Amino acid sequence: MLSIASIVDWEALLQTVAASVVAGVGVAIAFSVAIYGATRFAEARRMGASLVTVGAAALTVVALGACLAAITGGILVMTSG
Repeated sequence: MLSIASIVDWEALLQTVAASVVAGVGVAIAFSVAIYGATRFAEARRMGASLVTVGAAALTVVALGACLAAITGGILVMTSG
């Protein structure tokens, strides 16, 4: 009879779980930063602080770019070989 330990590659499974956790937390943090930047942008625009507005807009764009890069990377990994 085969044992489960010989069927499952535990090292590969652990590596996959760790990568999934890191990617999930990373995307959640990046999207949270994008939301923070968007709210700061709206507040700064209302107050007329142009330099803060530009910084908040840049923060939002960079954070959303990181989210899109993570999504694109995930799709490429899933569809390759």
